[in-house]
Amino acid sequence: MDNSPHILIVDDDREIRDLLGRFLEKHGCRVTTAAEGRAMRAALDDWSIDLIVLDLMLPGEDGLTLCRDLRANSAIPIIMLTAMGEETDRIVGLEVGADDYVPKPFNPRELLARIKAVLRRAGESADARPAANGETAQFAGWTLDLGRRHLQSPEGAAVTLTAGEFELLVAFIEHPQRVLSRDQLLDFTRGRSAAPFDRSVDIQVSRLRRKIEPDAAAPELIKTVRSGGYLFTPAVERS
Repeated sequence: MDNSPHILIVDDDREIRDLLGRFLEKHGCRVTTAAEGRAMRAALDDWSIDLIVLDLMLPGEDGLTLCRDLRANSAIPIIMLTAMGEETDRIVGLEVGADDYVPKPFNPRELLARIKAVLRRAGESADARPAANGETAQFAGWTLDLGRRHLQSPEGAAVTLTAGEFELLVAFIEHPQRVLSRDQLLDFTRGRSAAPFDRSVDIQVSRLRRKIEPDAAAPELIKTVRSGGYLFTPAVERS
């Protein structure tokens, strides 16, 4: 079990915590559970967590607040659990930094598939980007270390990227000065885990722009192409 992913389930419903915990353990995961934000933070202090399954509706601090706080200093993958039909909550969840969302009630097998997909994108698989070790990409004064997933600004500051933001930036770096459709970006970043008409690409682009654009309201590095998709404008150098 040493190499098994350690999943933190944060949900105030004990039955969901227990049932989901047993299901994930049965399928090779280590599981820690928490009922609210304070217990979640204690678990993060005590354990090395690979992914958080975070319920949106929690007593005290809600899931969006916890997700936003986590994203301020951590790139740990987060899957948000949302109420069925609450599309706005899902979009907001992605905007504040969740990597994916699953509506309640959910099939545990679907959640397990989402967990595996997010962990794969986050590089938890031993085969993730083996050729990228030590390789860097430079664009518009920025430097991205592909092996360490470390982004450095032109001023030398480290910028934290979520798994989704990193994969999106890599997709742009690997296809510079070329219009990429939303479907292409979904394929590059999420593969078969993407749902039809998935809006997460637009949300991820918006989040990435806020981190790398001088003015996210008037983007110059990631341009929107009408009826086309997105264009990464700077030249890219690899080393």
